[in-house]
Amino acid sequence: MSKKALITGITGQDGSYLSELLLSKGYEVHGIIRRTSTFNTDRIEHMYRDPHLPEAKLFLHYGDLTDGTTLRRILEEVEPNEVYNLGAQSHVRVSFDAPEYTVDAVGMGTLRLLEALRDYSDRTGNKVRYYQAGSSEMFGKVQAVPQSEVTPFYPRSPYACAKVYGHWQTINYRESYDMFACNGILFNHESPRRGETFVTRKITRAIARIVTGQQKKLYMGNLDSKRDWGYAKDYVEAMWLMLQQENPDDYVIATGETHSVKEFLELAFGYANLNWKDYVEFDERYLRPAEVDLLIGDPSKALTQLGWKPSVNFNELVNLMVEADLNALNIYSDVQKTPKMSVEQAMIRQEVVGLSV
Repeated sequence: MSKKALITGITGQDGSYLSELLLSKGYEVHGIIRRTSTFNTDRIEHMYRDPHLPEAKLFLHYGDLTDGTTLRRILEEVEPNEVYNLGAQSHVRVSFDAPEYTVDAVGMGTLRLLEALRDYSDRTGNKVRYYQAGSSEMFGKVQAVPQSEVTPFYPRSPYACAKVYGHWQTINYRESYDMFACNGILFNHESPRRGETFVTRKITRAIARIVTGQQKKLYMGNLDSKRDWGYAKDYVEAMWLMLQQENPDDYVIATGETHSVKEFLELAFGYANLNWKDYVEFDERYLRPAEVDLLIGDPSKALTQLGWKPSVNFNELVNLMVEADLNALNIYSDVQKTPKMSVEQAMIRQEVVGLSV
């Protein structure tokens, strides 16, 4: 029997890459998606098969982290071996505008899922391994450089506060109920599937639109913030590795390098032979009420205990994202001229076009 994995947030950047990884390892993958009036499954379309077919290995269930009853029902139906909690309202700036919803989905959502898992395991005797998606934003106002698993948290947004709550609830359930529960404290990780409202993808998508004459200016907030940026496809492998260990633990996943938003701009625009200063303008609406100035992770524990290290460096990541958005826009132009896409074009579109969830 193949292992079963349940993923919240499966339609997001990380959920799609994790699904690919698990399917490649022979898992049966189940994902929880929110009900919407429009399809939001673009990132996982290339993996999905009609569930009536014998080769189907990816299955979707309607649910939400704000609905504990549905979470319990899905656990009963799926009977997973592993649960990956990636679902969240994950945009930091938006969390200031919608703090109650953010905390309900991110903080209380984690507690609902942990409690549902505890109850399910107690009643069935099935031991489920649990991964909690943490965030470098939990470090916030940095207390040490670089940040490791023992660095104190100082969250600076409703999102970060909710993630800290989820982090400690995961530890609490691990120690109180002997659950195999791990926290992955992931630093910023990007890809061509990153949501378009996040700063890196906002930049690379704007470059493609500027090159094709569809956009003239890119409005940005704080350019001096420094982040530890890695490749999302690398980071989901670390998630899986955590749940394959003999004992549960918490791990920082990062590159150990930090770069400013300005550096990202320079490199990304330079890839398209443009000077970012000719196109970027400041808009105070994109500033956070409380800023996080510097994040840089210490991934040494992940290296020594998991054998994990990043495979894509900062320059490669930026170039990868810019090239993907340039290619995606060219595909759209071709589609407008000819109503049919080739199979190859369709596969490329599925790979590089990450619509915001």
